[in-house]
Amino acid sequence: MSEFWIYFQVGLRHVLDINAYDHILFLIAMVVPYTFNDWKKVLILVSIFTFGHTLALLLSVFNVIFIKADFVEFLIPITILVTAIYNLFTAGKTSKHSNLNTIGFITLFFGIIHGLGFSNYFNSILSGKPTDKIIPLLEFALGIEAAQIVVVLTVLIFSWLLQTFFRFSKRDFVLISSAFVVGVVTPMIIESKIWSY
Repeated sequence: MSEFWIYFQVGLRHVLDINAYDHILFLIAMVVPYTFNDWKKVLILVSIFTFGHTLALLLSVFNVIFIKADFVEFLIPITILVTAIYNLFTAGKTSKHSNLNTIGFITLFFGIIHGLGFSNYFNSILSGKPTDKIIPLLEFALGIEAAQIVVVLTVLIFSWLLQTFFRFSKRDFVLISSAFVVGVVTPMIIESKIWSY
């Protein structure tokens, strides 16, 4: 049980680490178009993202896929930027008119990219055969899912407070939150090591 908590906590810290806030930025961009009424759709998207993240780690553990770290570190903020820009163009109508299949597929793809970004570190902290890493990987995935639910709930509560007590319109909240994410993530793209190749 203690080993479970070790990898569960690694998963929690991976998402909630304030110094590696790219995961939180992506979750904010993904969730701001939704409200508590959309909780099923949000939970499905969060779980799809976790599945993609875990799938990437699994493929990496078995040496099925490998992408250069600098390239993945460049793609991660790109996924965040794309999500935030999508929100800017669809503000106020995303949760009602979007196709869950399309958004789900995109979320899965983005989850795979984010998982690849963590794969080198994950492989470095685990020794042994690839099959020995499956259980810790699942424990880590549960930590990821739990942390993502914490972030999602925080965003939804913040959104609800602004819209209920401060009469902030949902559209304005989506626009301002997404613009904030764009502003934070753009320097990450500009400063990427990929430009030095």
